[in-house]
Amino acid sequence: MTSTTTPRAARNGVDVPTLFATLDAVQQTPEIAAFQFRARNRWVSGTHSISTIRGFSGALQEDTSRTEDFVYDADHPTVLVGTGHGPTPVEFLLHAIAACLTAGVANIAAARGITLHEITSTVEGDIDLRGVLGLSGEVRNGYSAIRVHLEVAGDASDEQLRAVVEQSRRRSAVYDVLTHGVPVHVDVSTA
Repeated sequence: MTSTTTPRAARNGVDVPTLFATLDAVQQTPEIAAFQFRARNRWVSGTHSISTIRGFSGALQEDTSRTEDFVYDADHPTVLVGTGHGPTPVEFLLHAIAACLTAGVANIAAARGITLHEITSTVEGDIDLRGVLGLSGEVRNGYSAIRVHLEVAGDASDEQLRAVVEQSRRRSAVYDVLTHGVPVHVDVSTA
């Protein structure tokens, strides 16, 4: 049985017809859903490094639409022997969860015909540096807790807006990685 969806007009800055066309295309050809994202990082000095992101593969091809690198500095603050040239790597995780949930809310609301007025979030992560510094084998190296507070305003009831946020949480790739983990393999080349 095939279902037909009537595409809606763009809403919340989301191209809803393309969103539904993508859903239909992936449903019909699941192998186009396999994507690989990549980042490169180069050490500058001390705890300062620079990451560049451009290319990725997906939809059975290498993407060529990005013509310039996205460039991100990462560093530690001076209290953690850095020079403060950028956020710490663990702060990028806070940005990632906020951005992923926000994108999901915008897409899901648009698909459901809900016009949004505002989405803001505050994200906090608790970390005990004794783990990272090797001073305690009882303390984990990463966050012990992350809290996300979203404020969403739109042309829908509180219940509908909360349902949109919950659906975004359930479908968030970053939330999934942070709450379920993922195998990470590290290899080394030396010169």
